[in-house]
Amino acid sequence: MQFKTISVSTRQRCQMLDVTREAEAFVRDCGIRDGRLTLFVPHTTAAVTINENADPDVVTDMLSGLAKLAPRDAGYRHAEGNSDAHIKSSLVGCSQNVLVQDGRLLLGTWQGIWFCEFDGPRTRKLVLGVASC
Repeated sequence: MQFKTISVSTRQRCQMLDVTREAEAFVRDCGIRDGRLTLFVPHTTAAVTINENADPDVVTDMLSGLAKLAPRDAGYRHAEGNSDAHIKSSLVGCSQNVLVQDGRLLLGTWQGIWFCEFDGPRTRKLVLGVASC
């Protein structure tokens, strides 16, 4: 398995950044023809997901929907004041797997890979690991 850690800088408290190109470049640079790419976020208030990357309103709606599910000021007990970010991270998840075939990510036509920030702005890490079969 080959690994790479990329740095992701966010500018807002809640933000989603398309990291599809970085993932594609990593797979290409590793020379993997067939296998699996794993993306992992080693943070408790950030996440990674796969969703539409054609219409920016999808990201807006996702962040709005998550804010309704876990509002920022809901009387949480966690002293740091970021419990909503922990909840959103758990709902979205800290890892994703994408199949690789003929050197390309098997993403659907409208799919992209999104780094999700829920407690920014910050500089975060996203770990990529690719294995051939």
